[in-house]
Amino acid sequence: MSDCIFCKIISGEIPSKKLYEDDLCYAFYDIAPQSDVHFLVVPKEHISCAKEINGGNSSVISHIFEVIARLASELKLDSYRIINNCGEGAGQTVMHLHFHVLSGKNLGERLI
Repeated sequence: MSDCIFCKIISGEIPSKKLYEDDLCYAFYDIAPQSDVHFLVVPKEHISCAKEINGGNSSVISHIFEVIARLASELKLDSYRIINNCGEGAGQTVMHLHFHVLSGKNLGERLI
């Protein structure tokens, strides 16, 4: 989508601090981190939110979770939280499916 900020980040039109990239997904550090470690993983295919996951694209989501596990291991994260918001009412501000990965001291039970 031409007006999607995450699509522009993936294409390189908007700079980001890239953590990982492959044919299916892109991971980058959040510009306004909410914890000691805060990065996002997004599918390269524009999927608006979780309610659009289906049999045709669910393998990308599985791959994203494999990438998250690999990145967490590489970053030596003992524990971490994965957050996905679906829809404006749930706090989704960019309408491109994305997963926040947060780690660090004092995450506790609070939800960000």
